[in-house]
Amino acid sequence: MPPKQKKVYVCKECGYESPKWNGRCPNCEAWNSFEEEVRTPTAAASGLGGKAPAQVAHAYQPLRLRDVDFGDEARYDTGIGELNRVLGGGLVKGSVVLLSGDPGIGKSTLLLQICAHLGQAFSILYVSGEESIRQLGLRAGRLGVTTDNLYLVAETDIFGIQSTILSQKPDIVMIDSIQTMNMSTLSSSPGSITQVRECTNLLLRLAKSEEIPIFIVGHVNKDGVIAGPKVLEHIVDAVLYFEGERHLSYRILRAVKNRFGSTNEIGVFEMSGSGLIEVENPSSMMLAGRPTDVSGTCVACIIEGSRPILAEVQVLAAKTAYGNPRRMATGFDFNRMALLLAVLEKRAGFAFSQLDTYINVIGGLKLDEPAADLSVVLALASSVLDRPVPDDLIAFGEVGLAGEVRGVSYAGLRLSEASRLGFSRCILPAHNMRQLEDRAAGIELIPVRSITQAFRVL
Repeated sequence: MPPKQKKVYVCKECGYESPKWNGRCPNCEAWNSFEEEVRTPTAAASGLGGKAPAQVAHAYQPLRLRDVDFGDEARYDTGIGELNRVLGGGLVKGSVVLLSGDPGIGKSTLLLQICAHLGQAFSILYVSGEESIRQLGLRAGRLGVTTDNLYLVAETDIFGIQSTILSQKPDIVMIDSIQTMNMSTLSSSPGSITQVRECTNLLLRLAKSEEIPIFIVGHVNKDGVIAGPKVLEHIVDAVLYFEGERHLSYRILRAVKNRFGSTNEIGVFEMSGSGLIEVENPSSMMLAGRPTDVSGTCVACIIEGSRPILAEVQVLAAKTAYGNPRRMATGFDFNRMALLLAVLEKRAGFAFSQLDTYINVIGGLKLDEPAADLSVVLALASSVLDRPVPDDLIAFGEVGLAGEVRGVSYAGLRLSEASRLGFSRCILPAHNMRQLEDRAAGIELIPVRSITQAFRVL
């Protein structure tokens, strides 16, 4: 008699299990996160009153740290400098990299472009569960991928893929996508929590045992997070997010987890008809088409990892026609925007309680660093006073609740980038002047201690 199946409900955020469905997870308090999972007890567990027979655990021989060989810790050069930067210098042997992003953002395109370079020296197995081999061939031809070391497989059975990898012994494997993979021993459908978790675990063990780096493409749900259990992000070595608006040509690749490098680096790409093109100078791209002699705009400088990036902040403040003024922020934190508006009203006397306020960061970049506060404040004041910020002026600094301008890190790096792009003046915190041993050549420094001092430049 076959064992009786059991239904449980699993939280896709934290893995909490419950015998019944709950609207809110009692462990992580996530709403509507439970999914049904069907389990079949094993033969060993179903016999002997549901108790598995006692077994003697295998003893493993530990290895001293000094005996570990690091001599062959070479990284694969992907041929894409922006991707190498995000990965921390290249692709590590035996690593599992999860690449996610919105539909049509360019995940599969990026993988095929990696194949074009790595295929010159290494054998690559590309497994697709969404496209046929002919469709993959057509897209590879459009992208100019002509290597003879790229092998294509259109399959979703994870055990068949495992056998193919063990028999072919490729140098690199790409799985597109993990939500389409299926483990035949599980009764749940592809894309479920159990299937995604177990298939990823199998690929992880395969990558570590065979020293084969594996790229895994992951879908995202309507909330913008990776579909499937949260444990999927925990077990892989690196998690990369492709960001960007579909109607814009620029894409940003960001690492939210990386065991072999920094998580602060970003890669910037431009989508074209022939694939993704690296943007080696994002600052020039962000400032392209910037209007001159217009109020409500100011240039900010943020640090992404080790790279300074200049971005244009635009503000529009207009008299509201309703009782409650409208607030909207694109590319800037909404709560931070409300804080800065309150500081300007209290410390500088601007009546933003009667004005609709809109903030937009050009190019789809997100300013999540406090150093962008001073640029946003200057743009807000410029829009209210209808006085343009000088075109050759850049500003950075954190604004406190008392209206003071606080120092930020990497002031010298920010000034070097601003000087390189032609800016001749910079408003910066007075605290940072003591850290600048050599003044930036070709740029005038305007130290300020409060926002009222910064407004005198307008």
